[in-house]
Amino acid sequence: MKKEAIHHIEKFVKNHQAKPEITTHWGVPIVGFASADEPLFSQLPSVASPTHAVPRDFLPNAKTVIAYFIPFKKEMTRTNLKKRNSSKEWGLAYIETNEMIRQLSESLKEWFKIQGHEGHTIPATHNWDEKKLISDWSHRHIAYMAGIGNFGLNNMLITEQGCCGRVGSFITSAKIAPDTRYQEETCLYKYDGTCKKCVKECVNEALFVTSFDRFKCYEMLLENVENSRAIGYADVCGKCLVGTPCSHMNPVANKRKTLPRE
Repeated sequence: MKKEAIHHIEKFVKNHQAKPEITTHWGVPIVGFASADEPLFSQLPSVASPTHAVPRDFLPNAKTVIAYFIPFKKEMTRTNLKKRNSSKEWGLAYIETNEMIRQLSESLKEWFKIQGHEGHTIPATHNWDEKKLISDWSHRHIAYMAGIGNFGLNNMLITEQGCCGRVGSFITSAKIAPDTRYQEETCLYKYDGTCKKCVKECVNEALFVTSFDRFKCYEMLLENVENSRAIGYADVCGKCLVGTPCSHMNPVANKRKTLPRE
């Protein structure tokens, strides 16, 4: 069932971007699986949110959580390199990808139903406490559990295809073998103390080597909302993702390839 589920997700993304009204194009999704009994769920209240949920809060007979990273194309992310505010293309990608994730989750729910299993969908975003700015379901942490990548200094999940993209997750009663979590760092700073370009690229002084001011970050997102009203509600920034070594690849893995053999 794992291969079939991965194929369903890949096919959905491929078909979705072929629609004439869609302007965003994506790469092939990275899909991972985590057990609903993954021990790290019990640790999320201390690392993500004090009220972070577990899969069975949503689906009592949950067995598996499917996570997927949908990468953006390089030509789109390049549009977001200059100026303080996010580009129109980046904002549209955010809006269109969130909607695609919603439709993909509904498609997965129907697909698993045909297979005789239940499913539960979770929005791609806007499921947080607007005062504390923390979420009760972190797609990024779920994706880490599912072996899709590891966290960077920019708090994003760095995958084999980088961190420029969107993450979604889906809960099902189907029991599917979990994937192994990343054991290695994917962030150059965490690996050997170099880079820190994401800190330099933060346009609102929200990201530092030793801390992250989520309120200053959100302040920038709201500025971009006002700046891009014409395309919809794009509470997004992305400056700490684009133009960095981890934008579209795992820079640690790439660096290891170039190191001389002993």
